[in-house]
Amino acid sequence: MSSGITPFGAANPAASTPVAAVSGSIALGPFKRLSNEQLTERIEAIRRKLGPELLILGHHYQQDEVIALSDLRGDSYQLSQQAAASRDCRAIVFCGVHFMAETADILANRPEKLAERGGRRVTVVLPDLAAGCSMADMAAIEQVEAAWDDLGTVIDTNQMIPVTYINSAASLKAFCGRHGGIVCTSSNARAVLEWAFRRGRRVFFFPDQHLGRNTSLAMGIGQEEMPVWDPLAGELGGNSEAAIAGSRVILWKGHCSVHQMFQAAHVHQFRAKYPGIKILVHPECPREVNDIADISGSTSKIIQVVEAAPPGSQWAIGTELHLVNRLKKEHPEQEIHFLSPVVCMCATMYRINLAHLCWSLENLAAGSPVNIIEVDATTARESLVALNRMLEVK
Repeated sequence: MSSGITPFGAANPAASTPVAAVSGSIALGPFKRLSNEQLTERIEAIRRKLGPELLILGHHYQQDEVIALSDLRGDSYQLSQQAAASRDCRAIVFCGVHFMAETADILANRPEKLAERGGRRVTVVLPDLAAGCSMADMAAIEQVEAAWDDLGTVIDTNQMIPVTYINSAASLKAFCGRHGGIVCTSSNARAVLEWAFRRGRRVFFFPDQHLGRNTSLAMGIGQEEMPVWDPLAGELGGNSEAAIAGSRVILWKGHCSVHQMFQAAHVHQFRAKYPGIKILVHPECPREVNDIADISGSTSKIIQVVEAAPPGSQWAIGTELHLVNRLKKEHPEQEIHFLSPVVCMCATMYRINLAHLCWSLENLAAGSPVNIIEVDATTARESLVALNRMLEVK
């Protein structure tokens, strides 16, 4: 019996990225007036109707009520991989941000997967198109291409390997694919940089300067060898020719608005108030925080550390607020604090709520999917080159 999704897994000869609306779609407005209980009931009804052909992906930073209705929960790349591996899936609703939905589309609709499904695409939907990423937006493809050309006036770019963080637009992943580069996650950044240095003299790392700097410092690369390229600073990104010529890692001036908020003073305050407390932070935090933390690691590592900690452990955690609060609830045997005194949540992740999720699901089930994220064929192909290189890194 057809679930109603199959038509949207068909090959689409006129790809659009993204499709914000479809003729005959259900309006969002009435959903905003429903209670969470009503929305949950309607979402569950769609999940039952569509069965295994639908996967709702929930990033760790999502609100609890969204996570509760997700089929899979994890970080961005992990979720995309898991969804792409499903043989039954015909539609992905990604409760995350735009670049995550792009990655899911690239992986789920790569050539071998399309061949398995007879050419039918998996439809990827982002419940709210305003759910972007401030970090990803700090590096536009036009800026990166211009920087590459400018750098070529000082150094041999054939000996420079571009590395983009997974938290970036598909266009940047494609740029890396074209230029012998690679993608990294916060979990494998060091292994990726080691891969890059086996192939070139220097690395161009974007868009997050903190992950690039913290990883490079741990590898023994000096601060003086890591100039920061500011695309708004004019000639050579605000650097001298000598600084560029003497570089090993050129860092893009970008950051995560959540992790940028944490300060060394916060660490000192917690240690003074709670002797023996452990500080656990994400490597997107600034160097002055990362250097004095007890443990620095990816979102997945943060979760694993807390899960493995003995009862009575005390933690101050420097990452997104929803995740920290969820860890508090799931581990009442431990004492868990949010590292910053300032409320610090990912505002764009926060945009996806039950109203948007329900609206997008009911449109999908009705045959009028909205907010489709479909990466054009050339960008997808070139991005996949850089993503596959990352998968080969050991």
